[in-house]
Amino acid sequence: MPILSPSRLHIHYLAPAHCSEPSSEHLMENGQDVIDGLTQSQKTLPPKYFYDDYGSQLFEKICELPEYYPTRTEAWILNEYADAIAHHTGPCDLIELGSGSSTKTRLLLDAYQRQGEALYYQPIDVSAGILAESAQQLLMDYSTLQVYGQVGTYEQALANLSEPHLDHRLVFFLGSSLGNFSPVECDRFFAQVADVLAPGDFFLLGIDLEKEATILEAAYNDSQGVTAAFNLNMLTHLNQRFGGNFDNQNFYHQAIYNKNAAQIEMHLHCKIAHSVDLENLDLTVPFAEGETIRTEISRKFNLNTMQQYLQEKGLATINSWTDPKQWFGIILCQHQ
Repeated sequence: MPILSPSRLHIHYLAPAHCSEPSSEHLMENGQDVIDGLTQSQKTLPPKYFYDDYGSQLFEKICELPEYYPTRTEAWILNEYADAIAHHTGPCDLIELGSGSSTKTRLLLDAYQRQGEALYYQPIDVSAGILAESAQQLLMDYSTLQVYGQVGTYEQALANLSEPHLDHRLVFFLGSSLGNFSPVECDRFFAQVADVLAPGDFFLLGIDLEKEATILEAAYNDSQGVTAAFNLNMLTHLNQRFGGNFDNQNFYHQAIYNKNAAQIEMHLHCKIAHSVDLENLDLTVPFAEGETIRTEISRKFNLNTMQQYLQEKGLATINSWTDPKQWFGIILCQHQ
């Protein structure tokens, strides 16, 4: 059952992460990606495990760092062009994948409100705490807003969208999170997005564009160590969720730019040889000194190439915008 507080706020929990005692079935179901990743020769972990409540708070701090350009650059683009986006789409349900604190969402809400549109917003996030907190604040600031939040993964939420209240939907995926997906995962993601959109519905995508390695590496190795804390917190999250005994002191953070693959690669380096147990997954993982866990890739894109790719997925570009330095891009598409 949804939790209703107040009447304009509806939050549905799709993932077991909010439960104090998730079942072993749920743990095993959700932990198979951990087992698969930690038993490869190059150990990996899915980026979704960054985002417990504390991890989500750390990411909000990352977005404010001087080295981390994507958030402020994308916000500049939205500030300049949100009215144009609202004009192109007209009234529509706003569905945000990975809503976080919904800070940039306000620029879109303001634009639709200026046009006198009804405001129906569906934030989707794996962190129940930050979703509920940001939704409550939005309701205080937008008196006509209706919020239909979903706590879960993108896949879960897209498969469980409520019926639209207006003629069309605008699904938007801001930030640089698309870069976390491999090419195969991108194909699967866009297929699901296209599947939930009716002809005439809209998709708004933010992408981080290719640029010099020095700029990219500084953004992911900030001088205050916030990104390092964010990366290491994934191990704490795994301990809590899967009965693990990771010791964060045995690892350190590093992000490097792989120019050939056009992607940042974020790693946790093992300082000493040891083993880690994840009791709820019945898994013991040996680590050699110097071995790494790759916790994230962040691919960087070419704006024209991405628009061609979206066209192949049935998402035709209406318009696209960048900042003056062409560091970041936003693409508005319509489903054919």
